[in-house]
Amino acid sequence: MTPEQARKVIFDVLGEIAPEVDETAVDDDHDLTEQLDLDSMDYLNWMVGINEMTGVDIPQRDASVFLTIAGAVAYLVEHSTEQVAQPVTAAATSPPG
Repeated sequence: MTPEQARKVIFDVLGEIAPEVDETAVDDDHDLTEQLDLDSMDYLNWMVGINEMTGVDIPQRDASVFLTIAGAVAYLVEHSTEQVAQPVTAAATSPPG
């Protein structure tokens, strides 16, 4: 995933949660929850939506990375590449027996 693709996903999902968000007014390096007055449920729904759109797992220990757009973009670029780079083996897809 490129940074541009990651940014598009981030704002597409954010637009579903907070439709009034103006992408050009968001500072990529400042706390998103403060800028947009997102509560904890909005923040959680945003991360779940990103996971659903990208397939990138976001463990709880990494949630703070998503407080900024810049952090979220970097995380998605790094982790989407890792997931794509791991091939699925026949043993992993075949039923036992």
